[in-house]
Amino acid sequence: MQITENTVAIVTGGASGLGGAVAEALSNAGANVGIFDLNEEAGQRKAKDIGGAFAKVDVSDAASVAEGFKTLRAALGQERIMVNCAGIAPASKTQSKGEPHDPGLFAKTIGVNLIGTFNCASQSAAGMALADPVTDDGERGVIVNTASIAAFDGQIGQLAYAASKGGVVGMTLPMARDLMRDGIRVMTIAPGIFKTPMVAGLPQEVQDSLGAQVPFPSRLGDPAEYAAMVRHIVENGMLNGEVIRLDGAIRMAPR
Repeated sequence: MQITENTVAIVTGGASGLGGAVAEALSNAGANVGIFDLNEEAGQRKAKDIGGAFAKVDVSDAASVAEGFKTLRAALGQERIMVNCAGIAPASKTQSKGEPHDPGLFAKTIGVNLIGTFNCASQSAAGMALADPVTDDGERGVIVNTASIAAFDGQIGQLAYAASKGGVVGMTLPMARDLMRDGIRVMTIAPGIFKTPMVAGLPQEVQDSLGAQVPFPSRLGDPAEYAAMVRHIVENGMLNGEVIRLDGAIRMAPR
């Protein structure tokens, strides 16, 4: 799908981090970009910066997601690109000192990372399926989900996070198969260690240590590189039903 001035994209978690980089990249490519985020101040600021629109959305709540789509579609039109970047990454072991993992924390992580991705992808697909095709192949839209290398190499304390991202990986192929007759492609990116606000807030020596663990290039990933992958997926019509590790060949150790 070629991105034009008429192309509408929605990015969850688009106020900052990977989502913020994606919102900027798609806007720079010519798309009209809508942002879903819980941080209203940052979301409004990002939307203003890129000439887009914002809706305060809790992706784990299907009704909130539906209201967000209603708001952004009224402002921008039917989205053809849906990028799911919203996520949380709490740390907790299966048990620690005789205390089991907090089930509420586990459920919240699944709710945001996995159910949130499902809510946004499924509701977006329902809208895309009713739209006219935009390519000779009959393509109506592209959904890009965000997993993590933790889906494959989950570390100590990443039980809930790894489970949630493993679920996103598991949804990729069946979702693509579900939507093949609708002309909607589905891809997932599994990023490694990127310089998101959370990582950028760590001491420089910690950041350097994390970057040194990456085989090549031995540095933290730049969110712009993630955004470039999203754009390539959108523009390359044969990419469908697959998970791409974007990680500099790192394989995470237990800790």
